[in-house]
Amino acid sequence: MVELVVGARRPGSDAELRTKIAVRELCVHYGEALAIDSVTLDIPGHRVTALIGPSGCGKSTFLRCLNRMNDHLPGARVSGSVTIDGDPVYDPSVDPVVLRRRVGMVFQKSNPFPKSIFDNVAFGPRIHGVRDPVQLREIVERTLRQAALWDEVQDRLDDSALGLSGGQQQRLCIARALAVEPEVVLMDEPASALDPIATAKIEELIHELKSAYTIVIVTHNMQQAARVSDLTAYFYLGRLIEFGPTDRLFTNPERQETEDYITGRFG
Repeated sequence: MVELVVGARRPGSDAELRTKIAVRELCVHYGEALAIDSVTLDIPGHRVTALIGPSGCGKSTFLRCLNRMNDHLPGARVSGSVTIDGDPVYDPSVDPVVLRRRVGMVFQKSNPFPKSIFDNVAFGPRIHGVRDPVQLREIVERTLRQAALWDEVQDRLDDSALGLSGGQQQRLCIARALAVEPEVVLMDEPASALDPIATAKIEELIHELKSAYTIVIVTHNMQQAARVSDLTAYFYLGRLIEFGPTDRLFTNPERQETEDYITGRFG
């Protein structure tokens, strides 16, 4: 049996949780293959929601639906609805570039641009029209502080970001995502390529950021989900099997399929 220590604070009563992202009957096809099967889910604001399940179960596909990253995949078709604060994500009038300013993303593999540390963080604000050097400097410092990286890089902002360690690069990518002031931050296995020390820094950072952002994280590591998340959704074969407070889902799941996965009898 897998031992889990549930470390994130349990969210308050349902009445205290305001839905940030509402998903209704979401289906995703890749050609003829059904990747997401009629998922309905309410993701609350200012909480960390973890998506868990075996490889190929649809976690990352679901995550990418929240900021329309699947638009870039040939043959991908999305039906159903996703709204953020009531605003429809898939309405034809929605500009995906504007949407991705509201919903930032951090990928599994850190992907800093071959630019300076400063220019990596300033990239998004510049794209959105910020040109004032003082304002850019303030944004860079603020977001690097939010990403717990400022103290380590403040004296080498003009150095190449590619010279940072793997953990530092991932925190830089988080700062880059925060620089455009998103409301939601999506993280697709952000610590899977990192050593335990760097992973612990990322997990601590996630816990701190939820006071300002709504965070949805995909993780293959159930212990990590238990440590960092307030709520957990278990996916299998594209279906949402169970969703609820992390401490309950890991210690007293309602579905047998969830218990089998949590305890290592399956997956």
